[in-house]
Order: sequence, then structure tokens, then C-alpha cells
Amino acid sequence: MDRVSAFDEPLKKLLGGATAKVMAEHLDLHTVGDLLHHYPRRYEERGRLTALTELPLDEHVTVVAQVADARIMMFNNGRGKRLEVTLTDGSGRLQLVFFGHGVHKPHKELLPGRRAMFAGKVSVFNRKMQLAHPTYQLLDARDEDAADVTEAVDAFAGQLLPIYPACKQLDSWRIAKAVDTVLPSAQEAVDPLPPALREGRGFVPLPEALLRIHRPQTKADIAAARDRLRWDEAFVLQVALARRRYADTQLPAVARGSVPDGLLDAFDATLPFTLTEGQQKVTEEIFDALATEHPMHRLLQGEVGSGKTLVALRAMLRVVDAGGQAAMLAPTEVLAQQHHRSITEMMGELAEGGMLGGSDLGTKVVLLTGSMGVAARRKALLDLVTGEAGIVIGTHALIEDKVQFHDLGLVVVDEQHRFGVEQRDALRSKGKQPPHLLVMTATPIPRTVAMTVFGDLETSVLDQLPAGRSPIASHVVPAKDKPHFLSRAWERVREEVENGHQAYVVCPRIGDDADEAAEKKGKAGKKQAAPEDDAEKRPPLAVLDIAGQLAKGPLAGLRVEVLHGRMPPDDKDDVMRRFAAGQADVLVATTVIEVGVNVPNATAMVIMDADRFGVSQLHQLRGRVGRGSAPGLCLLVSEAHEASPARARLSAVAATLDGFELSRIDLEQRREGDVLGQAQSGVRSSLRVLSVIDDEEVIAAAREEAVRVVADDPGLERLPELRTALDALLDKDREEYLDKG
Repeated sequence: MDRVSAFDEPLKKLLGGATAKVMAEHLDLHTVGDLLHHYPRRYEERGRLTALTELPLDEHVTVVAQVADARIMMFNNGRGKRLEVTLTDGSGRLQLVFFGHGVHKPHKELLPGRRAMFAGKVSVFNRKMQLAHPTYQLLDARDEDAADVTEAVDAFAGQLLPIYPACKQLDSWRIAKAVDTVLPSAQEAVDPLPPALREGRGFVPLPEALLRIHRPQTKADIAAARDRLRWDEAFVLQVALARRRYADTQLPAVARGSVPDGLLDAFDATLPFTLTEGQQKVTEEIFDALATEHPMHRLLQGEVGSGKTLVALRAMLRVVDAGGQAAMLAPTEVLAQQHHRSITEMMGELAEGGMLGGSDLGTKVVLLTGSMGVAARRKALLDLVTGEAGIVIGTHALIEDKVQFHDLGLVVVDEQHRFGVEQRDALRSKGKQPPHLLVMTATPIPRTVAMTVFGDLETSVLDQLPAGRSPIASHVVPAKDKPHFLSRAWERVREEVENGHQAYVVCPRIGDDADEAAEKKGKAGKKQAAPEDDAEKRPPLAVLDIAGQLAKGPLAGLRVEVLHGRMPPDDKDDVMRRFAAGQADVLVATTVIEVGVNVPNATAMVIMDADRFGVSQLHQLRGRVGRGSAPGLCLLVSEAHEASPARARLSAVAATLDGFELSRIDLEQRREGDVLGQAQSGVRSSLRVLSVIDDEEVIAAAREEAVRVVADDPGLERLPELRTALDALLDKDREEYLDKG
């Protein structure tokens, strides 16, 4: 058997059909290589008892403990019987319960004093933690002599038992037995690290690392194995990204240098403020990249309200000056319309120009969305193909075949995470040569994630807010425990309106027929996730319901408008215009207002069922207020229990306005998983030991090494083992996800 095929061997061959089926369906493990890379989550020392006091409710756990007591209980007038076993570990106690025919074997084996490993789901019965019908494995051979018992326990002490990520159908020790079966294949592991790198950093060889992580003799074995495997993951991923960046530098692009006394200079002369230091620094980085003959691939991330749109507009004007066109791709019609409105307002008469390259400095700024009328659409398409429009702002309608450009020089993608690879590539392919690319996100990304998820893009960060932005006070409103707090929230909204300001009320759901149908379908289909508390059991609050209740109740007499994604586009635009013009007091909306909506007079936001939103999303929403000179107020309304994780999330959002800090909390709370995005890429997690939260130094060092290796040998001709590891990482789906940037 050659070196590669040992790892590609299907598990079915070695473990049998039933076990292999469970592993495939529930753990996504299909081959020997998959199982060898399914590392233990932690290790138990057999002689050390697990802390029973720290068991999480409703989760599958494995505990090592001693039987303190076991008794058969009769019920149902003697017709039924159950075995109740009490475990102890010195810190606390845990009840086990077995019913019916399942009591015989444990009744014989689980005698007081015996020690075993137990696995099951933690539940509560009569206010006590318990495991019902756990599976177990005895650990020590019990002897009548107490001294012998101690000796037997001591023999186990110090032995490290691997505890694997398991599932209800397959316990940790069954996985351990399966690993024993395939472990000899670890000798066949193809080592992706170049020998000089491995020796220079003092790493153990890969076969040894696999052996040590699965069957360690000492804690030092585990540390050495983890160090090595963590590096493999970081390095292989960074090589993939470095190769992509290298390939991009080989593509041709039209350099878009500066043109003195052009459209950009004319625009800058009209600005009523000076750019922040951050905006100036980031603009220089972008302009330098635009002036090269290779396509720029840059990520611009900035705090909510840091002025990213202004930076992007100046880049677009620079390209128009240099004879090209710029396209801005927005994820929703509301946002495309908002960008079009704010850009034309910022440019004034410069947005009403004639032909490109003419003596008139101005250019046309056109909007292109799917819902435009035929005549307006035809005119916009004509302006693009003739070059009369230097700037186009649109939704995915920009991507359609009919859309042709005179000379597309720059693509700006707003809120990148909402676009798939096909959409971005389709737009880029409309250039005669690959256009420059600027990707913008208002979701702050920790440096390590930027180096991994967005690792094929150079990064610019705007972390400074422009002068004049007001602070935003945020508070959690516990609607269930303290209903009077919610009443006070509506009073605060009224006060803001009476002071001449406006407010948003955000709900998770629309509440129309399509909403209801989707909900029924969801309930009838797959089983719902376990709710965190009672608040989760009811449907999320809906825009249409809340708007009606507010207009008749606490906000009666105020001008309350509604905005959501399923309204006709003209209606949406009309509502936004009226709100922006101050003709409405309160806008009750879904997250359609999450990004880009800019109404400086809006000072208050009430987010209903705030616990239904993610941390970063709440931060985005909050950024819609406090955009003028008056301070902002954000009230996070929740019925979640005070001790729940949901409330902890809300408290974190209320405690800081630092988006980077919140993105870190968000990452930790989502348990990070696969930073390449399991949900987006639809493939197995590739990061098993590497943590994008804790391993910043490893990722940064791996990135440096990867750049050096790729610069020296772009095709990895001299490193066939590394190429093999890359092929395993970059199956088609994952490669596409990397393409997304």
C-alpha cells in the first residue's frame, strides 16, 4: 500500500459497516485519515476524579467517578423497577438511573467502590443532576482487599485516557478502540512541513505527533503533539492563501495612477471637513495599490461609522480620473439605494457629468437594481456601456449578462460576507483585464481571523471614528423580570421624539403570511434546537405586530412607519426617504437597516428580542444611531433569563462600543469551529487543534514561513508532500470559499 492510500482507506474496511456508518453520519469521518485527525478533546487521568460539580446541563458528557451507592427501587405497585446509582468524585455527587431490563448488568457490576467511565446526557430530575441509562466502562479490577484496590487505582493514576469528541450513538471509548485499530497507519502519514522548517522549529515528525496525541505517555507528549499539529494546520492553510496572493500578483491590470486637477481634487475641495489620520493612511495604501499593474485585492474593515464609504468613493473617483469605471456591489436594494443617495449627495454637481475623459470634471453616478423600471434600466445600461457613467452602484443585478462596461477598473464589494464566489467573480469578469478589488466590511474582524478567512487579501483597518460622532449609551432591558423597564424604554423614545429626534425599533421577524408559512414549515420539518429558556419557545417578535401595538399604545400620536425586506422596492425607498427627511418619528424595521443606513437625526434604537441576534449584528444595528451631534441610545430588550448565555451576550454588547473586542467575544461564544466557515463551505472542519482566538503568534509565524516558501517555489515542485496536504485541504468547496476572500 502506498503512502497516500493508507490514509484514504475507507473506515468501513477496517471497522465494519455499522461503526463506519455512525462515524460518517454523526462525526463526518469517512477515511482512516479522517479518524487519525479526530483528536482527543481532553485527557482524563484515571486516578484523578472528574469534577462532578461542573457538569453542563443538556450536554453529552463523559465522567470518571466512583460508585458510592447502588439500590434497586420498585415502582408502579412493584411492576416496574429501576436501579439508582450514586457516583462521587470528592467534589460532588451524580445520580445514574437505569430502568426495566437494563438494570441487571449494571446491578451486578456497579458495586460501591468500583470506578468507571460513564457517558450520557446530563438532565435534572427532582432538582438533582442525573444521567439516565448511561453507557459505561469499568476501569479498575476490584479486589476485596482495600490495599489491593488502592494499588489497582494507583496503577491507573497517571495513565492518560483520551476523551474524544463523541456523539450519542458513539461514546468516547468506542472511538478510542476504533483509533487503536487504525493507529498503525499513522506511520504512513505524509509530512507536509519542509524538513528544514520542521528541524529548525524542533517539531516531532508527523507520525510521532499522531501517535503522541492519541496515546500519550506523559503530558509533555500531548504538548509536543499539539504544537506540531497546530503548526501543520496554520502552515498548510497559509500556504494555500500565499499561493493565491502570488497568483493574483501574476495577473495583469491597468494601473490607475493620480491625475492632478481631476475629479478627485475637485471633490476633495468640496469636503467640509478634513479626513481623519486613519482615513488618510488607508487611502494612501489603496492609492498605492491602484497604481500598480497587478490587480489590488484589499479588505477594508472599519468600525461602524468610521467613514469607509468616503474612502471607497475617493478610490472610485481616482479610477474615473484615470479613465476607468467603478462598480459598487451592495447586498440589498435598500443599501444600494442608500449608497447611491449618499454618494450623489456627497458629490453634488460632480455626480452630473458628461462623457468620461471630457473637459467637464463630473461623471454620472447610476443606480442599477432588479426592480427598476424598463426605461430607467435601459438608460443605466446604456450609460455603462458608453462610459458616460463613471460610477455604478447596484445589487446582484450588476452581475447579469446584459450588463456591459466601457472599461471596468475597480469593483467595490460592500459587506463581503453576504456574497458568494460566483457573484464576485462574475462582476470581476466584466473588465477587459482583471479590475482592482476593494472588499469592505463593517464587522470588525480579529487579526487572526483576517489572516485566515480573509488571508488572500491585503488588509486595511479604519479604527478611528471621525470627529463629531457621538457616544452611544447601551442598556439591557429585562422585559420579563422588570416590565416597568420596558414601559420606561417607550417613554425614552417619546422623549427623544419630543426633543426633535427620531428612533428605530428593530424586530427579528416581519410577521406577514410568508413569515408564518416559513415558520410552520420549520416546525413541521426538522426538530427545533433546544431553547435556552421560555422566551425562546415563542416565535420571535414581528415588525407588523409591534408597529401596530406601538401606534395604538405607548407611542400613540407619533408617526410610526414600517420597513422590511418583502416590501416593494419603491415603497422601501419611499419610507427611507421620508424617514431621512424627518417626516416619520419611529421606524419599525427588520435588520434591513443593519448596514449603511445613515440618518444623523435618529438618536434612539430599541431592539426587541435582542437575544435572537448575534453580537456583531447587534453592534452593527447600534451603529445606526448617534451618527449626528446628539448622543445615541440603544436599548436591548430581552426576555431571556438573567443567568442565560443569551443575557451574557447582551451584557457584553452593552458594556463596550469596541467592535474588535465584541468580534472576539462573538468568536469565543460561537466556539469558533472552523474559521474557514463550516456553514459557508459545507465541508469538514479543517482546524482541529489551531485556535483562531488563542494562536495569533502561530498563525502570524506560519504566514511568514508560507510567504517565504511560496516566493521560493510557487508551484511547490520541490515539496510534493506539501502539495499533497494542500490537495487534501483544498477540495473544490473549500477552494471556492477561499476564493470568496
